[in-house]
Amino acid sequence: MTLEERANVTRGFRSDNVCAGNTGSVPRLGWPGMCVHDAGNGVRATDLVNSYPSGIHVGASWDRNLTYERGFYMGKEFKAKGVNVSLGPNAGPLGRTPLGGRNWEGFSVDPYLSGQLNAETIIGMQEAGVIANIKHFIANEQETLRRPYFGVEAVSANIDDRTLHEYYLWPFMDSVHAGVGSVMCSYNRINNTYGCKNNKLMNGILKTELGFQGFVMLDWDAQHDLQSANNGLDMVMPLDGSWGKKLIDAVANGMVISVFLNADFTGYRIIAAWYLVGQDGDKFPAAGIGLKQLTQPHEQVDARDPASQPVILEGAVAGHVLVKNQNDALPLKRGLTMISVFGYDATIPRTKNTDLLFQHGYTSSPEMGQAVLGHEAHFDQAAKGGTIVTGGRAGANSPAYIDDPLSAIQHRARKDGTWVNWDLDSSNPDVNAASDACIVFINAIATEGWDREGLHDDFSDHLVKNAASKCPNTIVVIHAAGIYLVDQWIEHPNITAAIIAHLPGQDSGKALVKLLYGEANFSGKLPYTIAKKESDYPVYEPCKRISADDINPQCDFTEGVYLDYRAFDAKGITPRFEFGYGLSYTSFNYSSLSIEPSKYLRQSSCSGDNIWQPAAKVAATITNTGSVSGQEVAQLYVAIPNSPPKQLRGFNKVLLSPQGSETVQFELTRRDFSIWDVVSQSWVIQEGEYEIFVGASSRDIRLRGTLRVANS
Repeated sequence: MTLEERANVTRGFRSDNVCAGNTGSVPRLGWPGMCVHDAGNGVRATDLVNSYPSGIHVGASWDRNLTYERGFYMGKEFKAKGVNVSLGPNAGPLGRTPLGGRNWEGFSVDPYLSGQLNAETIIGMQEAGVIANIKHFIANEQETLRRPYFGVEAVSANIDDRTLHEYYLWPFMDSVHAGVGSVMCSYNRINNTYGCKNNKLMNGILKTELGFQGFVMLDWDAQHDLQSANNGLDMVMPLDGSWGKKLIDAVANGMVISVFLNADFTGYRIIAAWYLVGQDGDKFPAAGIGLKQLTQPHEQVDARDPASQPVILEGAVAGHVLVKNQNDALPLKRGLTMISVFGYDATIPRTKNTDLLFQHGYTSSPEMGQAVLGHEAHFDQAAKGGTIVTGGRAGANSPAYIDDPLSAIQHRARKDGTWVNWDLDSSNPDVNAASDACIVFINAIATEGWDREGLHDDFSDHLVKNAASKCPNTIVVIHAAGIYLVDQWIEHPNITAAIIAHLPGQDSGKALVKLLYGEANFSGKLPYTIAKKESDYPVYEPCKRISADDINPQCDFTEGVYLDYRAFDAKGITPRFEFGYGLSYTSFNYSSLSIEPSKYLRQSSCSGDNIWQPAAKVAATITNTGSVSGQEVAQLYVAIPNSPPKQLRGFNKVLLSPQGSETVQFELTRRDFSIWDVVSQSWVIQEGEYEIFVGASSRDIRLRGTLRVANS
């Protein structure tokens, strides 16, 4: 390639499609260029696609198989629309602050659970023929001050080396190990150097330490100067501007190192990923072919595969978490005479916005753009415009339809001969005394560009309490883009059941009704901890400027790896509902723990591929002791010396018929027992006792055992 052709591979160009970005092409060599596009739960800004459950909903399923299938079918839709690179999945933010506006795009606050589900998504997407893009590298843990604006630098996430490796890097390691084709560097600074010009992170850790062979692309417009090209950035998006010309001139003047001239040309990483997933030849549609302007005449491309429908519905079911079920209020009994439905979240939104930016609750439209630049902006996190099936902005897409809760309940009522009342507007609804059950629907929206202002809202809490004061069988359903605190009403004696319904995608109502009536069993578990009060979280609010004159905001991650359940355990704080918690319509017994160490479990340093060597096998028997079929998520935690009291290191979801049993197995690697040693710059297995816990949640431990690591 000529120098100009090489530049074309690595920079963005305008096109006639609505791809989030388009690379240039190399016509002389038949390289067509690529379309890169959002989003995390389906193809964004287009029609004739599906809206899949969002990341947090998938995280609550704790289901590797469903996660892989979701990634595969989403990948097929991206390919049908001519998208070469899908901008997802999401390993950052993990959720350092529970107020994080984009936490819902990721799977979990826990790095192990996040890593496992990101890896499954990547494998599924790339087997479908689309390059996955794991983002945002790294420590992109808040929307507040995420970008520089008006002379104020982006916030600097100041992280020690051990915390970086053991927490924030962990899911990126799994993603690279799964063969991810691309990584997106983040807007924020890390230890006072911007992510997209950070040589230590991109060249030192990602490309050298982790051995990443794909390409690094920036978050949109996150280039700062030409040193980004020297420091590991491979692709600039969305539009080139003057970057390409400056880059070519800098190479000619010797300002940019020779990777643009020799066999290590950075664009080869891009082309290698293109070949990796099979986009060469006539195997892939034209870039952006199904992403034309919707307001202009265009060829319609229906990307929906009928085979995806069971996956979408099953995924919607699996992410619901039952957190309270007093006196077996659920499942609803057959032959109910009357059901009353309350709450703004019960019905379909008034309008359908193809981009779902999202239509609920913004204070004024100009703030949308300002918020992205870091300007303080506010919105009502109670999305009163209708039920939510996803969060907002770049992580969202438009559903083919929305099966809303009220419609689904009415369809079931028609079948059963049940009378349905509804009042979706009042905060203090009248309740028909003959109601057999009252179902109250509330929500909490979140979006790129803003961090949330709290973990609950007064309007929704008052609505719940008012309904419960008049109805002795009140069931609360919360569609939530993150943690929602329930302590204002959860112990009310008339609140018999509560469901964290997360963000189920387009089959929301159908999935919920199957669960309410016992046609499906709850199997979801919380991928985070629900505290009793805000101050229980080790980090609550995002970092802010310390004064109006502060142009260099700093955010010190002094809590280290002690986040969520790790911090609750270490500090002895009792949560309302712990990490990994979730009820079922049946019960499970745990027995017969066995622990078998391998020859690789010994005191030693680990690096390269040997961190993935098997270190131990753990097994346990799970028995369904109830009267209905159900799925249980058996969870394995390890107590590592000089570390948090326990850390998730395995999970296994099994389906069991009544009185049925199955032996679940967990295979642990050397990395699972290691800490990061900052002196040797390697993973190290320490000498000492390692306690093994197997149970139904981080607090509901059923089996315990111990491994001894001797001095090698």
